[in-house]
Amino acid sequence: MQKPIIALVTGGLSGEAQISYRSAKTIYDNLSPEKYTVYLVDIRSNGWFCMIDGTEYPVDKDDFSVAGPNGAIYFDMALIGMHGTPGEDGRLQGYFDIIGMPYTGCNALSSAVTFNKRYTVAVAAFSGIHVAKSLHYFRSDNIDLAATATALQFPVFVKPANGGSSIGMSKLLTPDGLEEALHKAFAEDNQVLIEEFIEGREFTVGVCRLNGELTVLPFTEITTTNLFFDFEAKYQGKSAETTPANLDPAIRERIAQVAKKIYHVFNCSGVVRIDFIYNEAKGEPYMLEINTIPGQSDASVIPQQIKALGLPLSALYESLVAECLQKSKN
Repeated sequence: MQKPIIALVTGGLSGEAQISYRSAKTIYDNLSPEKYTVYLVDIRSNGWFCMIDGTEYPVDKDDFSVAGPNGAIYFDMALIGMHGTPGEDGRLQGYFDIIGMPYTGCNALSSAVTFNKRYTVAVAAFSGIHVAKSLHYFRSDNIDLAATATALQFPVFVKPANGGSSIGMSKLLTPDGLEEALHKAFAEDNQVLIEEFIEGREFTVGVCRLNGELTVLPFTEITTTNLFFDFEAKYQGKSAETTPANLDPAIRERIAQVAKKIYHVFNCSGVVRIDFIYNEAKGEPYMLEINTIPGQSDASVIPQQIKALGLPLSALYESLVAECLQKSKN
């Protein structure tokens, strides 16, 4: 039986490309060459390229094929290891849908909705999932800073509505600095979300299908000496991540139930990471956001959670491949 030919798609057109390359390396290193033929496909602003023996070959976007040194290469599927646009916001998924290429993870609609933090919390709230009170602005809006400051209870987070890795995000303890924080967020996106701070413990929860069964991975509790879990805390060692989290079993089960509900409500596929604040006063988890292509680098939590489950990382990626190929047959 011929080994599946996989395009491991990485890079991207945003500042998160550097994280994409780290994730792709982890994934590549944990896909057995005895089971799969894997090619790295790098999407950059100057083109799409496939790496073959250290040489870049352009990807034909008409059918996502490559004219390699030993003939044309046609992929059986795409494993998306790209953070930010166009791999996480539905654009790449839409392209693959058009050409009929199976791919891992969420579909185009789910990816697009969850990539926008405002639309994510709106859908979640409509479904009865607890979220923080927030305000949403477009760059073209005439923002009344005073009215904004009185409409929300501080502290607040000011963040780009689209994007990840906490790039362009600020935490404000008081209304002072609101204009500067908006400017910082609008530098990354034309939509901004201002969200009330929820007091409580922060957990990030991986959800995926392992051997066909929907599985909530061991939780990771996030603590940081920074003002919040920003880019520096996530990727430069300025945080403490405890996996598995030390948590009362009843609370763990409550959060796990909500995580599964979110996975279902947003019609997710593959592995996703959902961030929560557990508010002890109300005894409820509040959803912060959904990451449909969570990081897979050495600094990322999903690899930690898979290991805490007692599985090798290869088990996760083999499950993603199997799920993708099975969907393509249906």
